[in-house]
Amino acid sequence: MPRISAATVADHRASQHAALLAAAMEILAAEGAAGLTPAAVGARVGLARSSVYRYFSSTADILAQLVEDAIPRWAGRLESATARGGGARERVRAYGEVTLSFATHPDYALLRALSAVELPPECRDRLDELHQTLIAPLRAVLADAGEPHPGLVAQLGWSVLGEGMRRLAAAAGPATDSSAGPSAHPSADPSAEAVEDPAVIMETTLTVLCRAVLP
Repeated sequence: MPRISAATVADHRASQHAALLAAAMEILAAEGAAGLTPAAVGARVGLARSSVYRYFSSTADILAQLVEDAIPRWAGRLESATARGGGARERVRAYGEVTLSFATHPDYALLRALSAVELPPECRDRLDELHQTLIAPLRAVLADAGEPHPGLVAQLGWSVLGEGMRRLAAAAGPATDSSAGPSAHPSADPSAEAVEDPAVIMETTLTVLCRAVLP
């Protein structure tokens, strides 16, 4: 019987792991965190639950690995968007456009899931680290523009984009909406003007972002 090389085993595990992550994202997008379990992920790819536990120890572990996979991809897109040249305003708008596009992407389901699952402290700490990689490109643009407090201003700018993403997700419908109603977002003003046109939400958010972070 031919021996299986270490490289072949490693490739198989990597392929299996990628398939499991893809299945987890499908479940997350369709059913939310409630449907995301190691057993459900294994069933979707035809793998026994005992085998799935070689890759994930729990639902929280699945989410943590999904975040590790998704956030670096988005950070790379943000870095590329702000590296295309132009003035500070053009670069800030480019950053904002990519960030807002996240609201209608399947990865946005991760935000809903992360708010519904109790993660271990070390996972929360890692999530905070990854979150900073998303803000870093905006911080760099502001530093280049001479902003004396680029970190603080970038964080405030991210808050503007967060509200824009929430509204874009709500306008897109239940499939991408991260809220389950007003109670899911206690900071949202229930008396605020309801705007459902994604183009208006997008342009208004970008305008407010530029006003907030640039002189």
